[in-house]
Amino acid sequence: MTTSVRVFPLILPALLLASCSRSAPPVAHAAEPAPAVARGQRETRLTGILEAVHSSKILVPQIWGQGGPMTLTKLIPNGSRVKENDLVAVFDPTQQVDQARDAQAKFEDLGHQVEQKRAQNRADAEKRTADLRQAEADLAKAEIELQKGPVLSDIDRQKDEVHLQIAKVHVESLKKSNLQHDQSDLASLRILELQRDRQKVMLERTRNNMARLELRTPLAGMVAHQNLYRNNSMGHAQEGDQLYRGQPLVSIFDPSEMLVRCAVGEPDGAALSPGAKATVYFDAYPDLALDAHFEFASPVASSAFGSPIKSFTAVFKLDKTAPQLMPDLSAAVVLASPTSTPAREAAK
Repeated sequence: MTTSVRVFPLILPALLLASCSRSAPPVAHAAEPAPAVARGQRETRLTGILEAVHSSKILVPQIWGQGGPMTLTKLIPNGSRVKENDLVAVFDPTQQVDQARDAQAKFEDLGHQVEQKRAQNRADAEKRTADLRQAEADLAKAEIELQKGPVLSDIDRQKDEVHLQIAKVHVESLKKSNLQHDQSDLASLRILELQRDRQKVMLERTRNNMARLELRTPLAGMVAHQNLYRNNSMGHAQEGDQLYRGQPLVSIFDPSEMLVRCAVGEPDGAALSPGAKATVYFDAYPDLALDAHFEFASPVASSAFGSPIKSFTAVFKLDKTAPQLMPDLSAAVVLASPTSTPAREAAK
């Protein structure tokens, strides 16, 4: 008994020292509760796609002439800020320059041929006029000779009558042939003029093609490259690529005004009241939340083929934008509306 009493004072300080050196257990604090929705209100969560109010898509140009790919020689970097009428892309104009040079040479050659034909027609017309005047003079001379009939022998008088008849036929023949020659010359000249004009149209089209190969922005904003099929895959166009007409190249959008287009289920249509406020969240930027307001919606709900679920297309416009926003981003629209709303108000 005496031994145990002596050992106990020695064990007690050791236990106290061990308990003091042990680290305190970590304390976990509960997360702050989310703000509760006001009494009498409910939240409607919608999903949609971010769009720009003012945007324009630029395609590979449609040019006149033979088909085939065109080589992209210059492209503005993605995300660049541009002003109206700034140069965005340029395609190789070598083929169009060659065609324009050939068309210019043919046009000038046909123009010279037209002038030469006009001069030739004038010379031929003068010659035919001179021949007609000579025939008319011979006719007048034959008529004068015939007036000597009473003093001439019967044979000479008959000869003069024959000469007069021949002169009349010659004059009539020259008048008809001159008219036909004039029409023929005019037709030949018109053919050359039409060929010249057609070559002029060809030259103008080639020059227009050269102008279309330089793509410029129709509005001020930001450049976003479009995905297209290249090298057996989808991707952005690059300088040196062979592109075909009508392919999307870049999109120009104004980042100062953005909207969210989303689908609203028919039961949630009651929340689409004029001027309704909403908060927009973005999947790409979880920390970003922007205020928006309801703009308009389709007046009639529609559904996909074979689906009983109907929905409205609603548009919410952002009250302010952020520099990192881009079109086609997925967004969530949280709309708070009173639960006591009796019926959906149709958007005007």
